[in-house]
Amino acid sequence: MLPGWRSWPTRSTSSSMELQPPTSTKGYDVALDVNVMGVKYLCQFAKKCANLKMLLHVSTAFAAGDREGLIMERPFKKGETLREGTYLDIDAELRLAGDVKKELERQDGGGGGDKTKRERKGMKELGLERSRHFGWSNTYVFTKAMGEMLLGQLHGAIPVVILRPSIITSILRDPLPGWMQGTRTIDTIIIGYAKQNLSCFLADLELTMDVIPGDMVANAMMVAMVAHSEEQGAEVMYHATSSLRNPAPYGVLYESGRRHFYENPRLSKDGRVIPTKEMHFFKTIASFHLYMLIKYKLPLEILHVVNLLLCGLLSQLYDDLNRKYKFVMHLVDVYGPFALFKGCFDDINLERLRLTMTKTSPEDDMFNFDPKTVDWNDYFYKIHIPGVLNSKSQNRPLVLFSGRHQQLLHICKDLWHIDCPCN
Repeated sequence: MLPGWRSWPTRSTSSSMELQPPTSTKGYDVALDVNVMGVKYLCQFAKKCANLKMLLHVSTAFAAGDREGLIMERPFKKGETLREGTYLDIDAELRLAGDVKKELERQDGGGGGDKTKRERKGMKELGLERSRHFGWSNTYVFTKAMGEMLLGQLHGAIPVVILRPSIITSILRDPLPGWMQGTRTIDTIIIGYAKQNLSCFLADLELTMDVIPGDMVANAMMVAMVAHSEEQGAEVMYHATSSLRNPAPYGVLYESGRRHFYENPRLSKDGRVIPTKEMHFFKTIASFHLYMLIKYKLPLEILHVVNLLLCGLLSQLYDDLNRKYKFVMHLVDVYGPFALFKGCFDDINLERLRLTMTKTSPEDDMFNFDPKTVDWNDYFYKIHIPGVLNSKSQNRPLVLFSGRHQQLLHICKDLWHIDCPCN
C-alpha cells in the first residue's frame, strides 16, 4: 500500500465534489467552436436583428494573459499576441485545428473507443501548444482572447460591450446568497479541505486572488446594457474585478475555511468527526512538482513494478492511483497560472460607469457592483463556503424572481418597447 494514499487529491464522482473546469480542459477544436466560432455566429445573427440596440459579450479577465503589474481595460487588436515576433491569424488556427483533427481520425481508422480518447488527447495537446506559442497559458483564455478579437472585427455598427469578469464566486446578496452553479477552481480547495482529501495545493497565500460575486457581475451587465444601448459602432471594455479596489489574498480564503471547519466540523459517513488539518501550500510550480514526484510518483513507479511481478494482482489499485495523480497534475498544469497570477486588473471604466449610475439612479444599490462593499472575511466565512458545501443549493435551479429583475424588465420595456411579464 502506498504511504498516505488515502490523502491523495481525488476527483470524486459525487455531486458535491464534481469539478466543472472551463474549455481549458477541452480540445482545441471544442474551444474554438465555443469561444471563437460561437462569437462569429452570434455576430451574424445580431446583424439580422433589426431592432437590436447593443451586443454584450462576456469574456474573462484572464484573456489578457499571465502578466504582472496593472492590466488595462483595452480590447485586443487584430493579430495581437502576448509573445513578441508572433502574429495571430484566426483563420489559420481554425484550419490547423481542422487539419490536425482529420489527420488524427485518419491515423486511428477504426479504433473504436480508444480512437475517440486519442483524438481528444491530441486536440488537448494541440490547444496547449498553440496557446503557449502565442503567449497564453491555456486553451481557454487563448480562445477567449481570439473571440474578443473576432468580435472587434465583425460587430460593425452594433454597439458592443465586452465584460471581463475575474473568478466568479457565489452570489453575495440578491436573489439567493451563497448560490452558484457548478464548482469553480478555488472551490476545489474548499471541498477537498472539507473531505480531508486534499493535503497540499499550489498557491501563494500572500498573492491576491481576483474574485467577484456572481450578482455583481450580473448587475454590471445590466447597467452596461442600458448605458450603451444607443452608441452606434462603439466598443467598450469593462473589467468586473476586485484586485485593484478591494484585493483578497488567498490567505483570507484559507483562514475563513479553517475557521468554518473548526466551528462546524464535518462528519464522515459513519458519524465520526473529520479532524481539521493544516494544508501545505507551494509557491512555485517547480516545488509542487518535486513534492508530487517524491511523495506520489516514485511510490507509484514502485507499485507498478510490484504489480508486474505479481502478474497484475494490483492493477486496479495502480490504475486508480495513477489516474488520480494524472488528474491532479493536469489541474495544476491548467490552473497553475491562475493560482500564481501576479497581475492587477484596472477597472477605471467600470468605476466611471458605477459613478454615472450613482448620480442618475436613486435605486443604484439594487444594482451594486462595487467590490469595495464586500467584506471578504465575512463573505467567505458566512456566505461562500457554506454555499459551496451545500449540495442542495449547488443543484437547485435559480427560479426566484427578485425586485431587481422586475425593475430590469421595466427598463427593457421603456428602452426597447417590449412587453413586461411582471405587470
